[in-house]
Amino acid sequence: MMCSGFISCCCIISGIVIMATNTEGRGMGQMTLIPSSNLQKEMLVLMLNLIVTLCTESTGFVHGISLRFALASESRLRFNSNLRLLTAARGWSNPNGALLSGIMAVLLIISYSSASLIVLSSDAVIMVSGQVLNTFIILGLPLLLLGVALLLQVVIAWSGIRAVKILTWSSSPFDLTAALAHHTQLTPVPFRCMHAVSDLDVYGGPAKPSDTQPSAWHAHPSIRKVTISLWGLVVACAGWAALITYFYNKYDSNITIYSKSWSLFPDDTIGTITYGMSLSGSDPWWILSLANVAGFQGPLTLLLHCSELIADVIGDERHWRFATGRKGLRSVVNPLQSVFANPLSHTFRRETCAPLNVWVFIHSVCHRPLPES
Repeated sequence: MMCSGFISCCCIISGIVIMATNTEGRGMGQMTLIPSSNLQKEMLVLMLNLIVTLCTESTGFVHGISLRFALASESRLRFNSNLRLLTAARGWSNPNGALLSGIMAVLLIISYSSASLIVLSSDAVIMVSGQVLNTFIILGLPLLLLGVALLLQVVIAWSGIRAVKILTWSSSPFDLTAALAHHTQLTPVPFRCMHAVSDLDVYGGPAKPSDTQPSAWHAHPSIRKVTISLWGLVVACAGWAALITYFYNKYDSNITIYSKSWSLFPDDTIGTITYGMSLSGSDPWWILSLANVAGFQGPLTLLLHCSELIADVIGDERHWRFATGRKGLRSVVNPLQSVFANPLSHTFRRETCAPLNVWVFIHSVCHRPLPES
């Protein structure tokens, strides 16, 4: 989390410097760069989204740990893994309460939305070694907003760990159970002997051990909501693409769908629907531009956050399977060690796929600065 705070301060300082030293960009602070290739700009955008993901995930990990023990102190921790931004402790002033959790969700959306507006393609082209290259610009105001959003997330997460006693930093359900038992924070539930976690509302006395373990779909009620929402997002994106293709073909009869390019990088041969919106820092219309990006990108950002629950629940189940095996489970307190020890783990794949999803989404909603008038 200290690295996230350092990066946020660097973004704030860089944004202020760009806005102070560059008068172009309609008050937003515009710095024009000439890439050696068009791929350089795409790699810069991808690396920026990777940095934002690492910062928000590291801050979210600390915030999630504090939420876990805040719920345990209230005897409300029923699952080891919970939706961090949609589960809250009691009290509006609580750093893990509903108010600040909602603010964390808004800051998370602002982080990715402002990152999408930092590096923009320009209409100006240059010729380098016989190759036509598009220049790109870096805007200072979105960079400043990104730094502020990341810094506020660090402050809220730091307040969370100061407000509750952290018994263990391990995400393993075994280490958590041992820590809660040692500090007498486990609350026994009578008449539920040998009942599975899927039997949340069953109090008919002890039960016989089940032959098969229930899936996460039946065990965790939030898993079903997250999975259905993710598939709903897939259908919405497919419908969005079909709608744009339909209107583009309808109003541009000279180009058929078979003559268009299917490249991920936008150009003049890709079917697009264009509408103008001011991106100026000298008037309040830049807020509308940011809200426009957040409106499109917000659902993707929140669902990518909710997908963490699926990866965490699968990781918890993996711990239980290892514990019942012949070799048993080796306790690892350091969360980074557990992630990088298995590069094919669900957590590692989630951290690498999230920036790619945002990067592809940026190309589906392109932004270009207005020329200076």
